[in-house]
Amino acid sequence: MSDDQTIETPEAEESEDAYTLDRKAVAQILNAVDLDDREQLIALMDPLHPADIADLLEQINAFDRMRLIKLYDKEFDGDILSELDESIREEVIDLLSPEVLADAVRELESDDVVDLLEDLDQPQQDAILDALEDSDRVAVQQSLTFPEYSAGRLMQREVVMAPEHWNVGEAIDYLRNSDDLPEQFYHIVLVDPKLRPVGNVTLGKLMGSRREVMLKSLVEDTFHVIPVTQYEGDVAYAFNQYHLISAPVVDENERLVGVITIDDAMAVLDEEHEEDILRLAGVDSESSVSDRVRETTKRRFPWLLVNLVTSILASLVIAQFEDAIATIVALAVLMPIVASMGGNAGTQSLTVAVRALATKDLTGSNVWRVIRREVLVGAINGLAFAVIMGIVGYVWFGSLALGGVIAAAMVINLIVAGLAGTGIPIVLEKLGIDPALASGAFVTTVTDVVGFFAFLGLAVIVLL
Repeated sequence: MSDDQTIETPEAEESEDAYTLDRKAVAQILNAVDLDDREQLIALMDPLHPADIADLLEQINAFDRMRLIKLYDKEFDGDILSELDESIREEVIDLLSPEVLADAVRELESDDVVDLLEDLDQPQQDAILDALEDSDRVAVQQSLTFPEYSAGRLMQREVVMAPEHWNVGEAIDYLRNSDDLPEQFYHIVLVDPKLRPVGNVTLGKLMGSRREVMLKSLVEDTFHVIPVTQYEGDVAYAFNQYHLISAPVVDENERLVGVITIDDAMAVLDEEHEEDILRLAGVDSESSVSDRVRETTKRRFPWLLVNLVTSILASLVIAQFEDAIATIVALAVLMPIVASMGGNAGTQSLTVAVRALATKDLTGSNVWRVIRREVLVGAINGLAFAVIMGIVGYVWFGSLALGGVIAAAMVINLIVAGLAGTGIPIVLEKLGIDPALASGAFVTTVTDVVGFFAFLGLAVIVLL
């Protein structure tokens, strides 16, 4: 859809492709808010997916957000709350009337309610819990007793299960007569008399089999049970590794207590990837474009301070060679090249190592092979760029010795970059420190210090 295409009538087809949240569409929505035209606002918002509405609320300013929510009022969908960025979720909940909030929350699955409550203050948690029916409230409160970032927080309590001795006909009759099935589910979980899961049956196999066929003859080959206390990152890894669609969650007695579906597992995987990217840049994982200036400044300051300290360390190395730099001005011109190349090479190795650690591809069995590979890559690239910089140094400054010095320094620093970029994340993980968060500063420090020391030290030995 092009930028000049927007919704024209309320009768527009409600599909994922019916509406594009472009700049003109946002302007139309805000215009309806300015005119206090609720009917027009609903007509414009109705074709939107909850995720698009959440994007809209994140993009506009706080004043327009307040006016829009007040005007939209009872049309507010609970799924919008699930899609909202945490940085503005509390603000939006405060703007909703108790009646609208209650209706919105009742539409959500238990896992979405738990996700909603985790980051809210106690008064807001109480308001949402009060809006739930008694049975749903108890289920959500039980989920909140499990450790943060565990499978118990991730699972939904609504589970479709059947005794292992049922046949297809009995299962289908049960599904047809049930009034409280989850909005989305992919499997029927078979359980033994002690409520322990013994297998999954896909809905496709269920509907494609004759009524007299026993359910246990239709169970999937891949069946993975998730302990309720398992870390959510490991849950996401299991879904990705074993190509799971859903998996039952069990308590310490191996009894079925919930189910995790692929959408929730992949959301965790996406969050972990996003966190790794942000942390590699020294940015807090909770940062968002919706954050206020004060919050953003507070979150970024500590790592900028760390960067300042590491830069001072590199400067102290340079200060030890002030006389050499004053004598040969070319050293001041060329030394940033060595440090920069080392920093870039170290970042490449670092990114690969952090990603491999996150996906469990880098383990104790292959760690030395990976380190040797990165060091060898650094050596080969170092030799290639040494030749290039040796020629550049000779042509630029007419000194063969200077070209040789920068060439040797380049080889040394790229080898160290490969070693540091791979080794530092591994060491940090062994120490229980997030390698994505802390590795960047250490790798940069190592490559800067080694680069400057190698280049200036060799210059003093060879040229003076």
